[in-house]
Amino acid sequence: MLSRNEKPATWRVDHVLIAEMVKPGARVLDVGSGDGELLRLLTETKGVDGRGIEISREGVNASVAKGFAVIQGDADIDLADYPDGAFDYVILSQTIQATRRPRWVLEQMLRIGKHVIVSFPNFGHWRIRIQLLRRGRMPITDRLNDTWYDTPNIHFCTIRDFVELVNDVDAKIERAIALDRWGRPVRLNAPWEFWNFFGEQGLFLLTRKN
Repeated sequence: MLSRNEKPATWRVDHVLIAEMVKPGARVLDVGSGDGELLRLLTETKGVDGRGIEISREGVNASVAKGFAVIQGDADIDLADYPDGAFDYVILSQTIQATRRPRWVLEQMLRIGKHVIVSFPNFGHWRIRIQLLRRGRMPITDRLNDTWYDTPNIHFCTIRDFVELVNDVDAKIERAIALDRWGRPVRLNAPWEFWNFFGEQGLFLLTRKN
């Protein structure tokens, strides 16, 4: 478990799980780093050499104010500028569904990082299925809390969809976790279909096969 300077309740549970996948002192690029909270956790608990790229000026300003090296950029374009193998870990937390080119973004992350960590809301969760079945309208949940016409998410996917994408880009799953609505791991020793039904989020640690 992580050794933290703050009480565990102050950290997002999914961020804690991501941090537990990262080795101490690693070179890390946080793609879509937001306000820099994940970088703060990784720096304080793992002593990483962290960098970030964030599309919103507000997020960049918040991160820089905390002392982090975060630049403004668009993952759909600017990841191409990073050299091969530049980082030990490239992280994309709750963002892949908001990218215009998810496959290209994932391929670029696998190119520039030895390890890739991706988390995302699972559109195959049973609550979403029931909302669609009963209401016949796009669902709103804790993780997908915008109306269909006012959401940054443009490529919803399920855990099964993401596993197929991983196979398509010839990557290897080193570790996978399904998380419940509170961000806690779902204890399932079962096929992906069950993860797809019960997990509100998916969290994957990937590497290149070659």
